[in-house]
Amino acid sequence: MKKGLKKWMCVLLAGMMTASLAGCGKAAVGQADIDPDTPIEDVAFPLAQTRELSFITNAPARTEQDPNKRTIFMRLEEQTNVHIDWTCFVSDQFGDKKNLALAQFGALPDGLFVAGMGDYDLLRYAKQGIIIPLENLIDKYMPNLQAVFEKYPEYRVMCTAPDGHIYSFPWIEQLGAGKEAIQAIGNIPYINRKWMAYLGLEMPETTAELEAVLMAFRDHAEELQREFDITGDVIPMSFIINNGDQDPAILINGFGEGYGDTGDHFAVTDEGEVIYTSVQEGYRDGIIWLHHLVEEKLVDPEAFTQDWSTYVAKGKNHRYGLCFTWDIANIDNYEDYVMLPALAGPDGLVNITRQNGSETSGFDRGRCVLTSNCRDTALAAAWIDQMYAPIQSAQNNWGTYGEEGTANIFEMSTNANGEPMLRHMELGENSPVEVRENQSVNGPLAILNEYYGVYVTEPDDAKWRLDNMHAAYLEDMNSRYVFPNVFMSMEDTNRVSQLDTDIKKYAEQMKASWILNGGIEEDWDDYLQKMEDYGLSEYLQIKQKYFDAYLASLSEGN
Repeated sequence: MKKGLKKWMCVLLAGMMTASLAGCGKAAVGQADIDPDTPIEDVAFPLAQTRELSFITNAPARTEQDPNKRTIFMRLEEQTNVHIDWTCFVSDQFGDKKNLALAQFGALPDGLFVAGMGDYDLLRYAKQGIIIPLENLIDKYMPNLQAVFEKYPEYRVMCTAPDGHIYSFPWIEQLGAGKEAIQAIGNIPYINRKWMAYLGLEMPETTAELEAVLMAFRDHAEELQREFDITGDVIPMSFIINNGDQDPAILINGFGEGYGDTGDHFAVTDEGEVIYTSVQEGYRDGIIWLHHLVEEKLVDPEAFTQDWSTYVAKGKNHRYGLCFTWDIANIDNYEDYVMLPALAGPDGLVNITRQNGSETSGFDRGRCVLTSNCRDTALAAAWIDQMYAPIQSAQNNWGTYGEEGTANIFEMSTNANGEPMLRHMELGENSPVEVRENQSVNGPLAILNEYYGVYVTEPDDAKWRLDNMHAAYLEDMNSRYVFPNVFMSMEDTNRVSQLDTDIKKYAEQMKASWILNGGIEEDWDDYLQKMEDYGLSEYLQIKQKYFDAYLASLSEGN
């Protein structure tokens, strides 16, 4: 009876979806599109005859804009005999271009390879009939993705919408897990140990000691310029305010309650309460201290206006005493910089707040979708499944091997059993991010911890980051929880998105203003009231509901 009821419910859901799509004025998605009966052998690669699919993607402006000229896709076409008709947009224009393309109902591609869709996008486009459910395709034609879901069932759960459907193919990157995941911290502070050694300074362990070190950089700027042949002024500390990994908020974790400020501005207490970081007393005290650093002329004046290219250019001229980023090699080099340890605040508290969603490592739910114009969904699913093959996933994520006349991320080697394995190459003076952008194609993929040493070596920069991050921060990651990758209903996703727009914009605007100009003490009460007026309590209530449900699901699983 349970199986019969479940089957009946699936038929009912499919019927409701078909009806809703027809109601949108769009051609209804047929059952044959979302649950085709194409034999598996008809989509076994390489195909006997060339067939074609169409996808939208994007690429950084300074890299190759024709995906079919990228080595990874050229090899894939040879391996599968599937030709892709690509529409490629420049990455920084992708959001607007993608939305315009999806509005052209009659001219939709088969799918979006790099979809860039948040939860609300997935639910909205599914309701409008623009994208289709994928779970039947996954179960029938995607053994590589199925293997990932079987080993880590939480990923299938996280991909499943509240209505029971899967609308997207995920991106998964495991590098460590839990507190040891590489994603646990993003905005790592890197301090110039070469300058400290020259000036006879010890590694700071408190906010007061860091301030003293920055003052030494400031006061001995001319000596540092001469000694290290620095072009341009010495900058004791630089960052890009409210810019994710380039933000300096990790410095204030030692103030007050110890939550500091996360990239999305919320955290979970050890009692399981979802809080907004930028309304905590410790946050206020930390901002006061950061403004004091500005007053002491220890902070780059451009930190509140500069873009990534400007930030990097100054770093490449070796001008920074302290800067913030994911990987220092993208700003300067590994030899001159070391991770600044977690700092004790005025009351001696030391804590690192982990990034939300990092418990299950790197995860992007809305990486790839199929549209209702895709009439060979079995072929599309089988082709996308190739992206989840371990060696293919590694290349899509990082880059490839064997390209002539350019730096390569990998060389093809063998593992201990003599089987093919991608081995990371030394990049020398080349920026890891630039080499990867030139070769990688991103899209849906999965890299699991057990792949390292079997299908691919661990990236040298990632290993360096993990080893140093564990040494510098692991024992100070005291928080019990991080907010998980929950999939909210469309109503709640929409409401959270609406609330977050005003709340986050106002919080970040005031954060930048207070650090630069001061005034948080006088503004604080009015600021808290305005945050409440923007709906902060409602926002936190919705987040709390899903966090509680997540904890309950873990209890049920046990």
